[in-house]
This record gives sequence, structure tokens and C-alpha cells, in this order.
Amino acid sequence: MYSPPPDPDTEQRMRAHHARAAKALDVQTEPGSEFWGWAGRTLGAPARTAAGAPAWLRLVSAPEDKASGKLWDGALDAQHAFGDLDGHRPALLGVHDAFDDTTAYRAELSARVGQPVLSDDPILRHGLQLPDSWWQDLTGALEKVSAVATERVAVRQQYMDRAIPQFLGIPAPAVTRWTSAHADLHWANVTAPLKVLDWEGWGQAPEGFDGATLYAYTLLQPDAAARVRDAFPVLGSPAGLAAEATVCAQLLQTVARGDNLVLEDRLRNWAEELRHR
Repeated sequence: MYSPPPDPDTEQRMRAHHARAAKALDVQTEPGSEFWGWAGRTLGAPARTAAGAPAWLRLVSAPEDKASGKLWDGALDAQHAFGDLDGHRPALLGVHDAFDDTTAYRAELSARVGQPVLSDDPILRHGLQLPDSWWQDLTGALEKVSAVATERVAVRQQYMDRAIPQFLGIPAPAVTRWTSAHADLHWANVTAPLKVLDWEGWGQAPEGFDGATLYAYTLLQPDAAARVRDAFPVLGSPAGLAAEATVCAQLLQTVARGDNLVLEDRLRNWAEELRHR
């Protein structure tokens, strides 16, 4: 999704640090396709390595005292844990850190993904036909992710204990198994052939969390939603109830804040179904 550049001062600083990072990582950026993230916090652009390989250089900024922890280190931790995930994750090629007054900057150089994401919006708003091989690749990749041990936490029990009663009106279901998850699996983070993007927030979550997240963002397309449930049989089972309830609560919380309003009716129908499971 497109975000406009930030205020001129922030834009100037981000461009300067992006250029310095390109020099430090020995890449040449290519004009014309830069991408600004929310509020100018990130700036990405296509690049070429010294050997001519296509790459993507993304710069993220944060106050120096917040430049640590799960989101800051997500891509680096994912590279150490998964590598390129058998070709289904863009490999991280290099990292460059810099500081400017009270702001920290991290540049992440990744292999460039040649195909577009399947949706410009996390919510799937159009019909989508994907071959069985794509779904097999997706579930196979996520099975490998789930098997990796990590101390990173994507979903906290305390959040579940608070949010599920508030937004679904039931006690938080017991988690039968915690597994590693991408934790932000939606249609703007996947391509065909399969690449799974944006690993900032990965970590431990209730079993079935990725499938439940993708399902939530597919609710406007009943046929595709049914295909998600076919691909993730944990959905609808007792083992998947905690994940489904958590994702449903998360999205209803965003609705309460005025976001994802197009999903509201379907989320409430899902919540009603979960209440009677």
C-alpha cells in the first residue's frame, strides 16, 4: 500500500541515511520505485549489488531508546532462524546500523522479490484462484516455521485473557500448543509463486494462528475463505480455538478503533460461531 513521503525534514534525513546505507552495503539504488512506510518510518527502494543481483534496500528509523526488541530485530532474527525458507522468504543479505542525534536507523538489504503481492490491501477484496501447489508451499513453509524454537513472543497470554472476553464475550480458550508463527499473514504479505514477506513480528503464538489470520483477512470472499480452512484443518478444531478467538478479537479491536470496518459484520458472525464452539 502506498504511503506519501513524510514532512520535508524527516524525508531529507531518511533519504540521506538511505544513501549512506547503500554506500556502506556496496549497492546502487535504482530510481523510480521507492516506497514510504507509515509516517515516513521506513523507506524502501530497489537496488543492485556489486555483482549485479537485484536487491531491496529498506531503511527503518526509530527513537534510539526504542531501537531494540522484537520488531526491530525481526528480520535479522528470521534470517538466522529460517534463512530463505527453501526459497519462500526473501533472504536478508546485509544490515547496516547508524545513529543521528536521538534517532536510530537500520538498513536491511534483502533479495528482491520479482513478483507483486497478491493484494495491495491485507484484506482480500477480489476473487482469487491459486493452484494446489501454492497452498502446499504455504502450509509446508509454515510447518517449518512452527517447528523452530524461539523466545520471541508474537501473542501474549495476558492479551488473550483481556481481549477475548472483551470482544467475544467468552473466557480465553486454553492454548493446547504454542508454536512459532509469522504472525502477520495476510494477502499483502504473500506472492505467487510463494514468497512470504514482512517478518518483523514473528514469534510464539497459539497453534493455528497464521491460518486464522489469513482466514480473517479472507472473510469477504467466501470461496477463498473456505479454501483457507481446507488448507489449515486446525481451524474449526479444539486445538485451533484459541488462535481463532485471538485473531477474531484482534480484528474486532481494530474495528472498535475505526479500522477494517468492511470486515465488521463477518467478524461478528465468526465471533458468534466461536462462542458456541
